[in-house]
Amino acid sequence: MRRNIIINCCVFLIVLLSGLTTAYAQQTDSLVNVAFRSVAKKDLIVPASSVNVTELLKKSYSTNSLDNLTSLIAGFTGNGNVWGQAPLILVDGIPRRASDIRMTEVESITVLKGGSAVVLYGSSAAKGVVMITTKRGSVKPLTIDVRANTGVFVPKAYPSYLDAADYKTLYNEALTNDGIGITSSNGYSADEISKTRAGTSPYRYPDINFFGPDYLKKMYSRSDVTMEVSGGSDAARYYTNFGLMYNNDLLKYGEQKNNNNLQFNIRGNVDAKITSKLTATIDAAAVSTINYVGAGNFWGATSTVTPNFNKFSPLIPISAIDQTNPASQAIVSTSNHIIDGQYLLGGQVNSPTNVFSDMLSGNYIRTKSNTFMYNMGLQADLGSILQGLTFKTTTSLDYTSVYAESYNRPYATYNPTWSTVNGADVVTALNVLGIDKNSISESIGSSSYTQTVSLKAQFGYDHTFANDHKVTAALLGWGYTTQFSSDGSNGGYQPVKNTNLGFQAGYNYKSRYYLDFSGAMLHSVKLPPGKHDGFSPTVTAAWRISDENFFKDHLPFINEMKIKTSYSSIKQDLDITAGLAGSTAGSDQYLYRGYFSNNATLGGYYQWRDGLAGGRTTLSGQADNPNLTFIQRNELSVGFDALLFKSKIALDVNYFSQNTNGLLARGTSIYPSYFFPNAGSFAPVINYNNQQRKGLDFAVNYNDKLGDVQYSLGVTGMVYSSKVLRTDETPAETYLARTGLPIDANFGYVSDGLFQSQAEIASSARQTFGGTVAPGDIKYRDINNDGVIDSKDQVYLGRSGSGANPFSYGVNLTVKWKRFTMFVLGSGVTGAVGFKNSSYYWVSGATKYSDVVLGRWTPATAATATYPRLTTTSGSNNFQNSTFWMYNINRFDLTRVQFTYNFDDKLFKNSFVHGLSVYVQGDNLLVISKERKLMETSIGTAPQTRFFNIGVKSSF
Repeated sequence: MRRNIIINCCVFLIVLLSGLTTAYAQQTDSLVNVAFRSVAKKDLIVPASSVNVTELLKKSYSTNSLDNLTSLIAGFTGNGNVWGQAPLILVDGIPRRASDIRMTEVESITVLKGGSAVVLYGSSAAKGVVMITTKRGSVKPLTIDVRANTGVFVPKAYPSYLDAADYKTLYNEALTNDGIGITSSNGYSADEISKTRAGTSPYRYPDINFFGPDYLKKMYSRSDVTMEVSGGSDAARYYTNFGLMYNNDLLKYGEQKNNNNLQFNIRGNVDAKITSKLTATIDAAAVSTINYVGAGNFWGATSTVTPNFNKFSPLIPISAIDQTNPASQAIVSTSNHIIDGQYLLGGQVNSPTNVFSDMLSGNYIRTKSNTFMYNMGLQADLGSILQGLTFKTTTSLDYTSVYAESYNRPYATYNPTWSTVNGADVVTALNVLGIDKNSISESIGSSSYTQTVSLKAQFGYDHTFANDHKVTAALLGWGYTTQFSSDGSNGGYQPVKNTNLGFQAGYNYKSRYYLDFSGAMLHSVKLPPGKHDGFSPTVTAAWRISDENFFKDHLPFINEMKIKTSYSSIKQDLDITAGLAGSTAGSDQYLYRGYFSNNATLGGYYQWRDGLAGGRTTLSGQADNPNLTFIQRNELSVGFDALLFKSKIALDVNYFSQNTNGLLARGTSIYPSYFFPNAGSFAPVINYNNQQRKGLDFAVNYNDKLGDVQYSLGVTGMVYSSKVLRTDETPAETYLARTGLPIDANFGYVSDGLFQSQAEIASSARQTFGGTVAPGDIKYRDINNDGVIDSKDQVYLGRSGSGANPFSYGVNLTVKWKRFTMFVLGSGVTGAVGFKNSSYYWVSGATKYSDVVLGRWTPATAATATYPRLTTTSGSNNFQNSTFWMYNINRFDLTRVQFTYNFDDKLFKNSFVHGLSVYVQGDNLLVISKERKLMETSIGTAPQTRFFNIGVKSSF
């Protein structure tokens, strides 16, 4: 308690001294932003990497602020993780969404990877930090930069599903496989299949191709324009960014043909010199987005709705309705939803509405999102008190509101009765489903609000004695609170908080020998009394060995080399969450507290003796744990950076070994079984599970010139492994234990192909996944030789790559010739496995058939079949993760190629134009992989696309 009071008082006093926000030191190429300060690149000793985005934008344009970082920064993977874990995103030192920042606003991005680099940010940064620093003004005349882009998204691939006639044919085959006779109620007659294939009666026997030109465009577009205004004097500097971006959609059917997204952003960053010793900053940014989407889940329906539209047509032609039926004609005359003057909306009793009727109803949702970000700060030079002493302080307020306006007009659909009259298909009756109204209902569909308040303050010291001895130090306090609320069930009473004190002390001698100690005092309300506070220390040392004479004499081709190492012990409460602990306490973040309840998940319901009434028992859901404490990341990192061969080659290599101890568990492997009565638990949440992560990341850049051609080739990569050191488990077999295996271990069954006969089934182990096993089903290996195939026969099959792949890499190439620049980006991964387990591959019941089923097992194809037999049952025996469905996820992506031409400034010497560049680019152009088709095809969602863009940038 006393320590808690001391910490909070220190933070409060520091913030009181502060005023408001921190001033930002103008960044140059030689400076790298790290936690709460900037350091010269040559003096960077913590595991961190930086990208100068201002320079990058001259050859690679994007709207995404974190675009393609995996090709530029080692250790940052394509899923946004740093060294295998999800980092904290900071924008100008404030926790913010990267999606709220456009790339044109960004000056630089620094990825802090090691514990020594992130410790000052406290618990919330324990898994890494991505620092986005926005642009600022400089001392120069007013400059206006305008950039405009327009481009198109072209789908890469669509899933390949069978047409209606083939679907009906194979569904009949599935019925036969299941021993079910084909009737008009459960299958399809030969005549119906023939008419479906001929397409002569498309409304009675529909054949819907979701990916055809009736519903989709060949491409859709995006355009954006940005204007940047900057300049200033010694007294004040300013930077302003105005942006507008618009895109439409691939769909062209129903109300969804109007789908679009419009975003406007504005930013203003101002630095002012109040006195010679005091400067201030004021930053404000706003992002406003309006998204319009017509009703209907089209992309979801593409993977679930069969091509015969589940035996009915979504449209009923009015011309086919019996003209002599007064009831049907009355429906036509009074309907409020006649499509194109020709059709009524079709439906079924068990499916009164469908995706197409939703899309054609005219209903829509308009979602409006507004984000405001505000910083204020002061920086004071306290050199009059102590030379090299400064004080900085920052306060910020962010606010995001999201609300959706829904437009709804109830509509009816109609189930037709088709008959053949005089050789023509006629609708002889209509069954009305639902209520057809002309009234319009507009309402707020949903709304949510997010607010982040941040305060930080720091005393800094930076002074060099006798030209050789540089001493740095910092004492800081930082805290922020994020509160989310919603009108739905997703609102949270408990805010996200981070509060910590930080201390840094560093020394270097002639930029040759370095020593740094940094630490943070943490405070967490998630922990029990007496356990709220913790301390995270780090120690870093570095040696510029290339300055030593013995090194220079023997390795002259190495122009510069710095060796660095650090050890850190970082405490965090990020993983103290109900979901990870397996707690039944729902969203309760106080997991150290036990509780009792008689809700629907705890206890049991018992009737009284009279049999007419009863009640629920009260039962423990969790026991108290007054010793619950922080989770700890212990890390050793060793690395070096070097320049070779007259600085043509630059190297940066970092090895890390990281143990995460005290992850939460319920203790089922520790406590006796009577601690876990039916639907209850007397076990507490404890710190038990331990994990290990190891890896080596590297970045190599080669720069040279050949005649008039300058070129630069960069390669980044990371070798990564992980291990479960201890976990709460009681495996039924030793080989089922997760302990000792990778954190992202995939388990599944070993397939021995497909059963070829009933005799083979009878002589094999009994498979227990449900249903009757028949020839053509997958045969699994009996690992424990007990004669039964069940969960005990799963084995480790490989890593999923969910945190980071065993090996990930990126490449970047720049080639300049005169005024032309070519820039290429690529990235790849190897070593992990996945399973073909989407609905595209796991086809059962009456679900949609993809082209993979053409390789199905039949008696005639038994020797060559690549797919199990078809079935109208759940097919649970065949649809288990196993080696039958497993594939390697190895791939290389050519993510960007851009060509830029910079016009000669002499062309504009007599005009107000100071510079002009034009460029063309292509994004996501190519995937090289054995499983390219699978990787480029999205199932149940919008397709992956290639993007082709043309842009122009001009300065005034």
